[in-house]
Amino acid sequence: MHQRLILQNLPRPHKKDLIEETYWLCDTLGLSSGRDIDNLSTQIILKILENLSGNDGISSEDLGSLLEISQGRVNHHLRNLSRSGMIYRDRRLIHLRGRSLRDSIREIRRDANRIFDELESVADEIDGIIGISGKSEEKSLVIRMKSGIMVQK
Repeated sequence: MHQRLILQNLPRPHKKDLIEETYWLCDTLGLSSGRDIDNLSTQIILKILENLSGNDGISSEDLGSLLEISQGRVNHHLRNLSRSGMIYRDRRLIHLRGRSLRDSIREIRRDANRIFDELESVADEIDGIIGISGKSEEKSLVIRMKSGIMVQK
């Protein structure tokens, strides 16, 4: 499965409040954007957090009942949260990816670092093919054509 990471630089809430800070965290990670006008992704995270003390996870059926939404809507948001790396399914139960919210964020950070390492490696290869590097002052004109890339120095 492809992982999707979204980061937004949003102002942090001024007052320390569990609900506001959780909404900020989810908004910053792009978990409650787009068509999620009811912020169900954030509400799901809050319900998972409330259930963490049991350490057993929570079923999608229980989440649907607690939030009074259909199973289809729950599963849609769970897929998006799973794709973001915030949660995972173990059999029928939903868990935060880490043992805490902080651990989950650290896991997502490691994912982002791996993605950026790969991006940097590919960018370096492309620079090498084109004949440029971060250290060189020589400039090349790169023209993208249907048949490929043409480099003019």
